[in-house]
Amino acid sequence: MAKKITITLEEEQLKDVRALVAAGQASSTSGFVQHAVQVALFDVAGWREMMKDALNQTGGPVTDKERAWADKLLLKQPKRSGRRRKAA
Repeated sequence: MAKKITITLEEEQLKDVRALVAAGQASSTSGFVQHAVQVALFDVAGWREMMKDALNQTGGPVTDKERAWADKLLLKQPKRSGRRRKAA
């Protein structure tokens, strides 16, 4: 059963999706988003399986220490300069 939700897109993204719909390359905006979500979920499942296989070949599951190291490295927020850009 489909469920109606609200999503937020950048204006340029919405413009591009609507152009695809107008050109007949997507059935509708909702259809495009549904397809994009389906593709993303498939990709996530594929990466998960590939990671599982790689871990099995190289010593098994990630330890708590390894996970903490990876989280620290990967979740590190980029440093922002104190200056703001002016809108064009």
